[in-house]
Amino acid sequence: MKKFIFYVGFIFLFSFFLIGCGTDNSKDILKKLNSKFNNANSYYVNGVMEIFNNEDTYTYNVDVSYKKDNYYKVSLVNTLNNHEQVILRNDNGVYVVTPSLNKSFKFQSDWPYNNSQIYLLNSIIDDLSSDDKLLFKNDNKGYVFTSSVNYPNNKSLMKQNVYVDDKLNINKVEVTDKNNKVQISMKFDKVKLNKDFDKDYFELSNLIKINNNTDGKEKEKNDNNSEDEKTTKETATIKDVIYPMYLPSNTSLANKEIIDTDDGQRLILTFDGDNPFVLIEETVSYQKDGLVIPVNGDLDFLTDVIGVVSDNSLTWESNGTSYYLVSDTMETSELIDIAKSISVLPVSK
Repeated sequence: MKKFIFYVGFIFLFSFFLIGCGTDNSKDILKKLNSKFNNANSYYVNGVMEIFNNEDTYTYNVDVSYKKDNYYKVSLVNTLNNHEQVILRNDNGVYVVTPSLNKSFKFQSDWPYNNSQIYLLNSIIDDLSSDDKLLFKNDNKGYVFTSSVNYPNNKSLMKQNVYVDDKLNINKVEVTDKNNKVQISMKFDKVKLNKDFDKDYFELSNLIKINNNTDGKEKEKNDNNSEDEKTTKETATIKDVIYPMYLPSNTSLANKEIIDTDDGQRLILTFDGDNPFVLIEETVSYQKDGLVIPVNGDLDFLTDVIGVVSDNSLTWESNGTSYYLVSDTMETSELIDIAKSISVLPVSK
């Protein structure tokens, strides 16, 4: 009997010791992760990101370059249509660049520090470090951290699971909803710390070609630009009307109008009802002289493309069409739902 009591007591103490070590171990591993990644002067990573939207999956090949302080270049290539967009941050601001159109949106933005970023190592580590309810467990291949995330325009994204191997490499990150269903995943295939970049690597001129630019400053579009500064390769037409697959309750299409423009066509769809909004679709084409458009708002993912998000409007470009969605009554989150439904399946009528 005494031996049995001693045995049970020993097991209890041993289990308590293991639990205590696990807690200390998580803090120690997190400290080492902080030291490894946040102390790096630069890094380059590539991998594959997947975004899940109902039954649809959007896959991106992702390349990320970072250099202290505040230099970022993130290339995202949609594998379905090979469409590339680049997020660039340098001393002049934050840009979303579409190289195939020789065009860029320019922001005065806190990106990437204003919300979580699944493809940026320092953002992932910051989320782990700032969560006082951080969860930790060992698995067969290393460790798994679970922390809260901050996606202001998508409140359904609640947590992230960060998979770290025994050599302290971040291999995969999953962002989940309240039901622990994965909504976004990022698998890191290559990570290189303290990578050397050319002096002009983070310059906009490496992504778009701007002619007649002898002073080295980008030419921006404004109300005073002359018509010859908007030279395009060809005039396009709207072949198909793209309708939203999702509409708010008691809201329906009230009017459709197509207008010819200098560079192509513009389609205006007006929706009336309890949640009225306007959707404008316009043809876009290659900008011969390059185009940098200053915008108000911030950048966000609209499933298959990066868009410009403001308090009551969204702007984005996809498959040769520019979209502008605006409402005086709807919340930004519901506008994003409409925009995502446009990206899911084009419908012609």
